[in-house]
Amino acid sequence: MGRLLRQAGLTAATLLAGALLVFFAMKAAPGDPALSVLGENARPELVAAFRQLHGLDLPLWEQFLRWIGGAVQGDLGRTLTLAGGVPVSGLIASRLPVTAFIGLYALLLAVAISLVVGTTAALHRGRPLDTVLTSVAVLGVSMPDFWLGYVLVFFLALNFPIFPSYGFTSPMVSVPGALLSGFLPALAIAAPMAAVFSRVLRAALLEVMHRPHVQVARSLGHGGAFIFVHAILRNALIPYVTVIGLQVRYLLGGVVVIERVFGIPGLGSLMVDAAFGRDYPLIQACALTFLVIVLATNLLVDMVCTRLDPKART
Repeated sequence: MGRLLRQAGLTAATLLAGALLVFFAMKAAPGDPALSVLGENARPELVAAFRQLHGLDLPLWEQFLRWIGGAVQGDLGRTLTLAGGVPVSGLIASRLPVTAFIGLYALLLAVAISLVVGTTAALHRGRPLDTVLTSVAVLGVSMPDFWLGYVLVFFLALNFPIFPSYGFTSPMVSVPGALLSGFLPALAIAAPMAAVFSRVLRAALLEVMHRPHVQVARSLGHGGAFIFVHAILRNALIPYVTVIGLQVRYLLGGVVVIERVFGIPGLGSLMVDAAFGRDYPLIQACALTFLVIVLATNLLVDMVCTRLDPKART
């Protein structure tokens, strides 16, 4: 319990530090949202009025305190250049379910593929099947997700029209439609992650197989399936789950790119549009949302690993 409380405190401190970094990085970036809205040839008095209206003329520390204070209360401000000044929180709430669906879809695919590939490779160590699966995993790690996305579109959407090549059906409209239209983008993100997960799981399984408690279980006459599930797989899942948590950062980065490739109206594509439009509140809110997701996932992974490892509960 104490360990989880310490982790929660560290998570809160990291969130504050990340918010500081995001805010001041945006302020240091080139460009002016006033000029993005009013045009490069706008009169100085109009630019000054715009900056005063949105608090851009205040000292940076005061702008930050206003922003972080509003964020704590759920108020992330209003957009400056996109969507006509609508509340940022509402815009993010409308896009987040799409990104969450694609991200979870990709993660489930990666976990499912890696469990099969990693376990099969470990159980056939040194055999041709292990060599083939390990080689495929190495190839998967080296494939960029955006390149794989275009390859999947070429083969599974253009040459063989199985899946749509562009666009996305929201799960709020149709779950089967979302599963169909989201399969290619999810697979493009999942494939490189599945390769990493498979290699980690294979190595963890092979290391656990030779531990003394596995030999004791065999000497007690337990069946092979029982030993694998309770003595081998349970212990091998600890590094496996840890790597899954670490890969969430890659997952979110992949979502940002893949949403642009497949025309998915999610949080990633919104963040890219906000960056081009110099919409500071929207960029900051998107980055803060991604940071919260990463930190929450890391905290969840820590709890799961604590549950799997009795030694970590003390």
